[in-house]
Amino acid sequence: MRKMMPTEQNPSRDRRPILIVLHQERSSPGRVGQLLVEKGYRLDIRRPVLGEPLPTTLENHAGAVVFGGPMSANDPDDFVKNEIDWIEIPLREKRPFLGICLGAQMLVRHLGGKVQPNADGSTEIGWYPLHPTEKGRLLMHWPKMVYHFHREGFELPHGADLLAEGDAYPNQAFRYDGNAWGLQFHAELTRVMMHRWVVHGAHRFILPNAQQGREHLEGRMLFDAPLRAWLTEFLDLVFEGKAAKAAHPITLPA
Repeated sequence: MRKMMPTEQNPSRDRRPILIVLHQERSSPGRVGQLLVEKGYRLDIRRPVLGEPLPTTLENHAGAVVFGGPMSANDPDDFVKNEIDWIEIPLREKRPFLGICLGAQMLVRHLGGKVQPNADGSTEIGWYPLHPTEKGRLLMHWPKMVYHFHREGFELPHGADLLAEGDAYPNQAFRYDGNAWGLQFHAELTRVMMHRWVVHGAHRFILPNAQQGREHLEGRMLFDAPLRAWLTEFLDLVFEGKAAKAAHPITLPA
């Protein structure tokens, strides 16, 4: 059954819930969910992988977030294909849409781009540098290090604006048509979630370019505070169109 999480009272916020799409029975919206509730939103949580339907319109929602998962956007499962097709709804209705990792890759597939691993098999599993583009810097201040857990990346869809780049996988954050956003990295992990990922994902630490578990946890102590600060402003940007307080506008030469 789908789950609706309560909201704190905040009359300035859109009273409609935000659709949360998860891909495992015990998955959580983590810090994204926590921050959205703190901001005054309700959460409509659905898991299509368990047969829960997605809405045929987002008229009754303030937007949608599609999270990550262990599957690939290239998998032949019906629920994967159906989710990719479903993204037409927020795009057509111009509703706020955020895809995180798998969710971003599904958005790319919907827009006709490719999702694939690097030719050398390299992964991003752990903490890696993030480099905002000029367009990204105009929007907000970005964290220097972000957390990853993936072995596939994505092409930049035609017509999308690249907002941030990485070293192993160049396309890290983008915006499409003003209202759709994709992130390759994870800002939503709580401390408990990261510990669980480190335990259950330890078999992947032998993959090329992957970091060991202790580096994941040590990195959290160093890099998590600025990542959380970025996320709270980023969610305002996605769902309310608010310019980030920490943005540093760039004056281009005449």
